[in-house]
Amino acid sequence: MGVPTLRRRAERRGLRLWPVGRVLTLSFAAAVLVAAAVFYTGWDLLGAQGLKPEHRVDSKTLFDLVKLSFGVVAGAGALVALVVAYRRQRVDEDGALREATRLHTERFTTAVGQLGEESAAVRLGGVHALAGLADDAPTRDLRQTCIDVLCAYLRLPYTAEADLPAGDAEARHAYLALREVRHTVIRLLRDHLRLEPDHPHSWHGHDLDLTNVTFDGGDLSEASFSGGTVSFEGATFSAGTVSFDGAKFSGGKVRFFTAKFSGGTVSFEGATFSAGTVSFTATEFSGGTVRFNRATFSGGTVSFIGTEFSSGAVTFDWATFSGARITFDRATFSGSRVGFGWTTFSGGTVGFERAYFSGSRFNFHESTFSGGTVDFTLVGGAVPDGLVPPGGSALPTGLRLPSWWQPASS
Repeated sequence: MGVPTLRRRAERRGLRLWPVGRVLTLSFAAAVLVAAAVFYTGWDLLGAQGLKPEHRVDSKTLFDLVKLSFGVVAGAGALVALVVAYRRQRVDEDGALREATRLHTERFTTAVGQLGEESAAVRLGGVHALAGLADDAPTRDLRQTCIDVLCAYLRLPYTAEADLPAGDAEARHAYLALREVRHTVIRLLRDHLRLEPDHPHSWHGHDLDLTNVTFDGGDLSEASFSGGTVSFEGATFSAGTVSFDGAKFSGGKVRFFTAKFSGGTVSFEGATFSAGTVSFTATEFSGGTVRFNRATFSGGTVSFIGTEFSSGAVTFDWATFSGARITFDRATFSGSRVGFGWTTFSGGTVGFERAYFSGSRFNFHESTFSGGTVDFTLVGGAVPDGLVPPGGSALPTGLRLPSWWQPASS
């Protein structure tokens, strides 16, 4: 999004004022209506039955009429002055906004130019300049524009470390410098999402478009996703460690639709899912490690619909499911290690509708079922380890299994 777009937005925000004649007419009409309402309210409260006729007007009454006339004229003049002052204030405010927008646009142009420089140091300066511009933006739209550019920078084509020419020191140095810039963008996003929603520099409620971004590390720990739309659709987590540790998903939409977790570590350890929607629909877990250990699922919806677990490890060890709706509808567990060890199911719903287990090391060792529903009734394939009670014991509360998985005596 470039400078012309910024200018068009500023033009659309141009001040729109009604003609002064129409405003004055409406103001006088409103004033008369209010005065009439006050008069008749007072008349009713005093219980007046009518006016006392006077055939002759004495000097005192005449003087009162003259004062009333002057009062009406003065009131009308004050109303005109008020309308004019209000319009002048609006014009001044609009002028100040236009000037602030002009200065913002100039700084924006400079910062975007820095992002295109060859020097990583200059690019870092541009990244920090854009973040500062977002903080100082005179309107919410201009702040969103700065955020959009930072996210777009992460979406630019990126060569992973594994694809570098062997023994090319210069290429590796360039890669490390570019990675530092990219990780700085991620860190700035995190820092602004850690702020309280009412903080003047908070980016809560803004959209973050991170579609098709390649992540080879990055720290989003303790970030709070409480509004707007955050999209990781088609993103690739291929190396390094991407941390969502302690993150809070309490509103809005966070989408990992068709994302690929193929290497490195992605950690949601200690994260809280309490509202909104987090979607891992059609995601591929084909390598590396993804940890939801000690995460709390207390509200909202977390979807793993159509997700493929084919390699690597995905763990929910010591997690707590107490109120959210988690669905693994049509998920395929064919080779990865999926663990729900020492997990507590005390509320909400965890559904594995039409999921299929064919080769994963899937276990529920020492899990506790004390409430809510964990439903496997429509699944296919082999039973996960640690799920069926030994010795023909009754099923725990809320655990639903297909008939061919259940203990013989249940």
